[in-house]
Amino acid sequence: MRIAVTGSIATDHLMTFPGRFADQLVADQLHTVSLSFLVDNLDVRRGGVGPNICFGMGQLGLRPVLVGAAGSDFDEYRAWLDRHGVDTSSVRISEVLHTARFVCTTDADHNQIGSFYTGAMSEARLIELKAVADRVGGLDLVLIGADDPEAMLRHTEECRSRGIPFAADFSQQIARMDGENIRTLMEGATYLFSNEYEKGLIETKSGWSDEEILAKVGTRVTTLGSRGVRIERAGEETITVGCPEETAKVDPTGVGDAFRAGFLAGLGWGVGLERAAQVGCMLATLVIETLGTQEYTLARAHFMERFTKAYGDDAAAEVRAHLAA
Repeated sequence: MRIAVTGSIATDHLMTFPGRFADQLVADQLHTVSLSFLVDNLDVRRGGVGPNICFGMGQLGLRPVLVGAAGSDFDEYRAWLDRHGVDTSSVRISEVLHTARFVCTTDADHNQIGSFYTGAMSEARLIELKAVADRVGGLDLVLIGADDPEAMLRHTEECRSRGIPFAADFSQQIARMDGENIRTLMEGATYLFSNEYEKGLIETKSGWSDEEILAKVGTRVTTLGSRGVRIERAGEETITVGCPEETAKVDPTGVGDAFRAGFLAGLGWGVGLERAAQVGCMLATLVIETLGTQEYTLARAHFMERFTKAYGDDAAAEVRAHLAA
């Protein structure tokens, strides 16, 4: 099963300030703020929903196709992804813009001042999925993740016109989209991903009820945080999958991306929806136990030991066959 993942490609530049921002602000001078903070450290992490999802799929033995736009500074990141099983040949490289990045400083009270530079991400709208499909011999599924909004609309419309199954996954971009765009991105999707809060926001903004949305998409996948995931299909019994026991909550960033990676891997293996969701929840648990979105290591024996404990021998036997391959 050939799966392409479209989405933002970015790096996070995270700094810590040992003092308090509040102590540096003068109440009657807030209209002319000019501040510079001497920070203690800089942590640069690989990110973006597209690479995060693809990295997880690569860890599970698949070779997903990453579709997105980056700058000429992408070489080192590309090498990392290539080494971890990701096909990066369809990434567009901008001639004038840097790769998108999030720059954030956190103070001693955990207040944050951050900026997001869109950069090359704005050129994702120029990518033609047909060229991607022709290069890899066709696409069986395209996940349309958070990206340049125009790119998300274009990819969705192209999937519909070319008859390519697609998964709608608005995530961070849902806040800036209006009802018309949400309806356009959602209708006809084979899968619709969201968390529980986004689910309500989708219904409010689109004006469609839960039942109406289920009539317009094939499968609705709603992540429930520590309670796992719920899978719904019109006219069928709801599937609910819980999360494995975690050893620690280190960093929640990228947990949703990891779930999607595991779920898509399960689809690629041809296992059922429940089993795919279990793989997704197991991978998400590994990520929440790790600092960073792509810093975890998937050791097959350890993965299967924990998966068996969480979901039983029958489920493990089905998944083990694919991991071994």
